[in-house]
Amino acid sequence: MTNGRVLRWIERALFATGIALSAWCVAVLIEARFHRQLTVTQTAVPVLPGDAGDAFAPALGATARATGALLGRLEAPSVQMSAAVLEGTDDGTLRRGAGHIEDTPFPGQSGNIGIAGHRDTVFRPLRDIKIGDSITLTTAGGTYRYRVSRTLIVGPDDAYVLDPTGKPTLTLVTCYPFEFVGHAPQRFIVQATVEPGEPGR
Repeated sequence: MTNGRVLRWIERALFATGIALSAWCVAVLIEARFHRQLTVTQTAVPVLPGDAGDAFAPALGATARATGALLGRLEAPSVQMSAAVLEGTDDGTLRRGAGHIEDTPFPGQSGNIGIAGHRDTVFRPLRDIKIGDSITLTTAGGTYRYRVSRTLIVGPDDAYVLDPTGKPTLTLVTCYPFEFVGHAPQRFIVQATVEPGEPGR
């Protein structure tokens, strides 16, 4: 086989790979756009026994959410971010939107709610977020408004950022650096506390 023929085969293989990767990217973007447009219906959530006095009490069925179930919508107007929040952080869920981190409180509960998202899709706008910016989390149980209190960069094993807190807190987690090619070595964290006057204050 001549060098010219080998180069033509390599060229065709690379071209086919490029087409396949482009089609995959289009499919991911279409799916993400579909889930970004999902809306959350506001309904009254009944108070369960033992919930009295806790305005951030568990929503009905909060302990039995199926992986991938729609929990709410996360919005940060200052950076034009809007993302569906789904239950779980598996690959399939994070391809569709932001994911509620398992073993952290559900939206509407007191404590430190953890939400993860990919730096190259739904959480890409977080690279421009600033302390003091507002974040809104809308669920079937209500709308919760937070104010960014800090941002930090941590290692991938620094799970202390998800430790329980004494006041309602929202912790957003994504990979860092944002422009890194491949598996990013660090995590970018945005922490926000509930605004004064909101439930739980």
